[in-house]
Amino acid sequence: MTLSKILVPVAGLALLVIGWRSYGLAGVVGVAGGIMMFLLLHFTRTMTVLRRAGNRPMGYVDSAVMLNAKLKPRMTLLHVIAMTRAIGAAQTPEGVQPEVFRWTDNSESYVDATFHEGKLRAWKLTRPVQVEEEAPAQPVSADEAGSSSVTAPDAR
Repeated sequence: MTLSKILVPVAGLALLVIGWRSYGLAGVVGVAGGIMMFLLLHFTRTMTVLRRAGNRPMGYVDSAVMLNAKLKPRMTLLHVIAMTRAIGAAQTPEGVQPEVFRWTDNSESYVDATFHEGKLRAWKLTRPVQVEEEAPAQPVSADEAGSSSVTAPDAR
């Protein structure tokens, strides 16, 4: 359990107590209204991000290289989903920590992002191996073909 999971509710209760001591019931109602507004804004943002991500293929990103450049440590999974506008393809079983998600682009490059408790810990860009096409053989002229002779050293 992280410290923020404890501190946020304690801070909310502290604000309610301060509201009660300062303005009585009107202070509690005002603080409760502010907390409720914060929760509704967070819920709305989450639903908007997930609705946009639901309209795209799972694990798809326009450019894996650009995603790799934009990622920063301790980003939330929701923030990464908002950047890619797609839910990552899970690479680990459900409920296992750390979680690994993959985003792939059209060139088969992909980014594997590792999240621990919803925060980005590490990521790795992998690009496919480019197989170089062999250059077509240059036709050899008859003069060049016959001129490759071995010469003996001078026997002087």
